[in-house]
Amino acid sequence: MSKSRVEAFTDGVIAILITILVLDLRPPEGVSWSALHQLIEPFLAYVVSFVAIAIYWNNHHHLYQTVKRIDGIVLWANTALLFWLSLLPFATAWVGENLTAMLPELSYAIVSFMCGLTYNLLDCCLIHANGQNSRVAVISQHDHKR
Repeated sequence: MSKSRVEAFTDGVIAILITILVLDLRPPEGVSWSALHQLIEPFLAYVVSFVAIAIYWNNHHHLYQTVKRIDGIVLWANTALLFWLSLLPFATAWVGENLTAMLPELSYAIVSFMCGLTYNLLDCCLIHANGQNSRVAVISQHDHKR
């Protein structure tokens, strides 16, 4: 499989996730400033998740610019990343409605942690598929030294 297919699929999934994320924002129930004020917490949760997804998308794009070879393990690692990213809209909606509750915050933290873990797994799988002397390996090693 070509890397452009993986990139296109990932781009599509991320576009859908951002769409789902914004659809969870509901308009205020009234037309006053106090009605709008009640949306601050869900909006802040949306902004944090939007930025997180955008960072993953940007990093994924830059990572795949260094890749020449894709194998089945890379496909599964990429799918694992997309799985965890797909849970961000759920966790965002829950924490946005319950900003100080422990269980929603914990679920958001777990989903965020797993996104980071699976991104690092994808990075390792890409290095394995492309070799220790590949451009992806050199750039990855440089990024981890910072």
